[in-house]
Amino acid sequence: MQATYLLINLFSAIVPFLFSFYPAIRFDKQFKAFFTGNLIASVCFIAWDMLFTSWKVWGFNEQYTLGYELFNLPGEEVLFFICIPFACVFTYHCLNTFYTITWPAKIERIVVIALSCLLLIAGFACIARAYTAVAFISTAVLLLALTFVFKVKWLPGFLTIYPLLLIPFLIVNGLLTGTGLEQPVVWYNNAENVSIRVLTIPVEDFVYALELLLFNLFFYEKFKPVFRAQAPAA
Repeated sequence: MQATYLLINLFSAIVPFLFSFYPAIRFDKQFKAFFTGNLIASVCFIAWDMLFTSWKVWGFNEQYTLGYELFNLPGEEVLFFICIPFACVFTYHCLNTFYTITWPAKIERIVVIALSCLLLIAGFACIARAYTAVAFISTAVLLLALTFVFKVKWLPGFLTIYPLLLIPFLIVNGLLTGTGLEQPVVWYNNAENVSIRVLTIPVEDFVYALELLLFNLFFYEKFKPVFRAQAPAA
């Protein structure tokens, strides 16, 4: 029982890790880029996590953790920020290896502006609810910055495959929020969210997951050419 959260993390990452060495995929060649970028992204989200845990926006059920902590976070929660992005970036890498996904620039701008406006409106409308406000507003700002400041080229491809990533997300986050378990691994203070759930998953988690992956992909794509240039010639 206490190993539940650890096992959820490990089973999320083990298959992507093993297939990383498959000759047609070779995601292992991107490990340096991923783990360097993930370190930066994880520091940001762990700090956010520590703050919200201290404010009791959410918390963790000790029945499902082994008792090792980093300040006020279970070790398994820290591992979550490595295993879940790894599995998702692996999936992104695979799809980009076999398919090229592009959108017309005008369509990309329309989608990003529309999505950002919806998130901003919802975030400011729920400004008294910490999880909703912070997740929605910060994700909107990030989307706008990626499109109009950093002008990244990979955003259409990621937004296209994000619905596919929601399938394993529903399984993993469903388990963490109590689907199939007597109690949730992660509990939420409903005073700090809008209390709308998909199965047992707060709707804010879908936006939080989007932002987590956007952060990881931003740094991953930044470091990829750096480490590619350092790699010895074949």
